[in-house]
Amino acid sequence: MYLLKPVLKDYIWGGYKFKDMFGRDNGGKKISESWEVSVHPDGQSTYEGGTLAELLENNPKAVDAKGSSFPVLIKYIDAAQNLSVQVHPDDAFARREENDNGKTEMWYILDAEEGAGIYCGFKRDTNEEEFLKKVKDGTVEELLNFIPVKKGDCFLIEAGTVHAIGAGCVICEVQQSSNVTYRVYDYNRVGVDGKPRQLHVDKAIKVINFKAFEDHTRSGSYVNVQGGKIRKLTSCKYFSCRELRLKGSFGECNKQSFTAINVLEGEGTANGIPFRKGDSFFVACGEEFELKGEGLILLTNENTEGNL
Repeated sequence: MYLLKPVLKDYIWGGYKFKDMFGRDNGGKKISESWEVSVHPDGQSTYEGGTLAELLENNPKAVDAKGSSFPVLIKYIDAAQNLSVQVHPDDAFARREENDNGKTEMWYILDAEEGAGIYCGFKRDTNEEEFLKKVKDGTVEELLNFIPVKKGDCFLIEAGTVHAIGAGCVICEVQQSSNVTYRVYDYNRVGVDGKPRQLHVDKAIKVINFKAFEDHTRSGSYVNVQGGKIRKLTSCKYFSCRELRLKGSFGECNKQSFTAINVLEGEGTANGIPFRKGDSFFVACGEEFELKGEGLILLTNENTEGNL
């Protein structure tokens, strides 16, 4: 088991909540995203012995028994302003056009201000012509499906789904290991260079699903286990996520997949290592771990069941 150190990202829409929530220090700058569990070249998590990417390279069966590449990137997001209206491509398009993976992702709401919400897909079926017209005249939000959110909500955002995180949301995101984003609308904001931020409308319209949004999150109910209670949050081709309400001692050994552990609330120990709110761990495939204490824990594995 390895306690990971995150990579902090400062984007124009971010805020300062992670200083109080998790004790993150970015030298007085915003922390828009805290990349907690990552081997992506744009931001690699580290541990006391090096990078997580190096660890996995030296231990090819740490992800799974097949020696697969690490499938996910887990981050915390603090949206002080609305994020851009955007879309992510699927694997085929991203690998052909960007030399990267596609991006399906899960959002778990850590906190939400009064009235905060997310945009997720379209309210109704639309088409490229109508969408582009709304983008041009600045009214694209009229087409989008707005969902008010509260702490503990979970959403699966599949590749091709137009989406935006609204101001006032704090989110834990589990996504494919990818950094490909196509912005289609950004509220006419300018970047730190004083110029409008780049849009990617031409590529976006090639990957957007223009059908009305269908929710495939499929969260489950809590099941009592030794050391608390647990529920399925979501699963897809790339990952499976569970929420553990820890109260006591919970142990597990997954012989088919790694386990990523994100401590969303509380404190205790992980294999004897003290943890607190915000901490993140990597557990290699086949390694037993034991969590002791009280808190809210996100457990992420490779989806080895094949059930979507």
